[in-house]
Amino acid sequence: MGKANGARLALVLVGVLVVLAGTTLLKGAYFLGKHEGDTLHLLQMVFRMAEGDWPHLDFVTPIGALAVAPIAWLVSLGMGVGHAILWSQALVAAVMLPAIWYVSWSRFDGIWKYLFGGLVVVLIVALVHGESQPSVSISMHYNRWAWAATFLALATVILPTRVQARPGVDGVIVGVAMAALLLIKITYFAAFFIPVLVAIIGRRAWKTLWVAVISGLVVMAIFTLLAGTPVVWLAYLRDVMIVAASDVRPAPGLPLGNVVGAPAYMAGSLSLALAVIWLRQSGRKLEGLVMLLLVPAFFYVTYQNFGNDPQWLPLVGMMLITLRPAPGTKNEFGWDMHMAVIMTAVAMLSFGAGSVTNLAYSPFRHMGEDEEKYSPLLPGSGKHEDIVTPTIRAHRLDAKFALGGPDTPYAAFWDEDFRKGEMITWRGEDLTICTVEIGTVAWFKTMADNLVATGLTEGKTAFVADILNGFWLYDAFEPLQGNAPWYYGGLTGFANADYLVVPLCPLSISVRKQVLDEIQGVEASEDEDGNEIPAVPGADVDLTEVARNELFILYEIGEVRSLP
Repeated sequence: MGKANGARLALVLVGVLVVLAGTTLLKGAYFLGKHEGDTLHLLQMVFRMAEGDWPHLDFVTPIGALAVAPIAWLVSLGMGVGHAILWSQALVAAVMLPAIWYVSWSRFDGIWKYLFGGLVVVLIVALVHGESQPSVSISMHYNRWAWAATFLALATVILPTRVQARPGVDGVIVGVAMAALLLIKITYFAAFFIPVLVAIIGRRAWKTLWVAVISGLVVMAIFTLLAGTPVVWLAYLRDVMIVAASDVRPAPGLPLGNVVGAPAYMAGSLSLALAVIWLRQSGRKLEGLVMLLLVPAFFYVTYQNFGNDPQWLPLVGMMLITLRPAPGTKNEFGWDMHMAVIMTAVAMLSFGAGSVTNLAYSPFRHMGEDEEKYSPLLPGSGKHEDIVTPTIRAHRLDAKFALGGPDTPYAAFWDEDFRKGEMITWRGEDLTICTVEIGTVAWFKTMADNLVATGLTEGKTAFVADILNGFWLYDAFEPLQGNAPWYYGGLTGFANADYLVVPLCPLSISVRKQVLDEIQGVEASEDEDGNEIPAVPGADVDLTEVARNELFILYEIGEVRSLP
């Protein structure tokens, strides 16, 4: 009977993968619905890795190599990047499918093993990051992959096996899953390492522990050999620290307090706290302790991820169902713990249902998109035109301008403090307060064409005073060694650049100001309370203006004597 159930589970999981991945692939291209900027950030990493560059060694990013490697590998084989994105998700799911099957079969019973396994597959192959926004997006795909690995690791170490114990298999799954977290997004590894370790030690599963350690080290050794140097680990930590210290995007969403206690999240947070209490009072002391350790881990990862989607809700709900005490179990107050655990689990599953539904439905929504309303994200790129975005979002250019100012009809309401993060006097010139809101493709393509028209871009590199350094995707300049595809802070790669591009209406006006402030330095000032803010020295570099139009100012970078 057990073998029959295991075979049936395997068929269901394969069926879910084939249906979801097949549906995405049948469309014939990748139809992006939003987050064009994030996608261009991803494509920069993909193309650079496909050409042999390594994250952390050749460009700055806090995202691990494994988050991009499957896509880059397929592109290196000659596949268009849109198809590579879709096929990479199917490939990752197929590689993980044996572990998904084993954890589902060994830790869950009844319908729950199908729901758990199906959810992990959905996380891998979905075409949206979560939440309830319907538009298709590949943005933050690595968060979904990391959650999938997290689900496998946590279910393995927290839930008791329902079949013959196989500590060696458990160890391989946990070790590889934790190594994958390290190589996808290190914040997941940092958040869940302690709970996983405590769960293993608490069960005295020593064989699982040493097999997990060996398996994880093997994965890390393979990564080190492929990178060609152990320095890659130090470079990875450096990149993470750059982002952690950055004012640009250390956490891309709500403050931590809101992630825990805002109206949209409070019920889920309280349910998690109740899960800890009910497990402890049901006699599940170890599971309750591990769940307590997971509380800050779940909150931190949710806080650190864009959208602040608590995707741990269905996992905890399903684990509670599996750990529910026998009927009639009561705590010291006489409360029925069996029903308390079940009701809390149902609540958590309900709170997470919207996000799960959005994830599961996204491939079918992608299938139904109207091709006539889309245009290439990278026009003129040949095979890479298989990633497209709504024409209105690609070509309709909207910008946000500041109407207020001392010389405007609104002068009576002007306060310079309102624009502190945007206003800048650059080399004696007040730059326009303008930000591009929509029309990313048209903006990049027009900027790139105008840069090429200067006759200065061939074989050269540029540092861009903006949040994305992606003009080379549109045939202007070459990729910049040591630069960050997405600006996180500092002047990484500046010393290797031939030119500096200053957009007059950038994608991010605050980033433009931060970059230019770091180049020219900031004079001493006072804060709102009258306290002195010391001056910040800038770079010691020779800049020569070589081109200017209504879109940008282009400077040739001469000798770089020092950087801040």
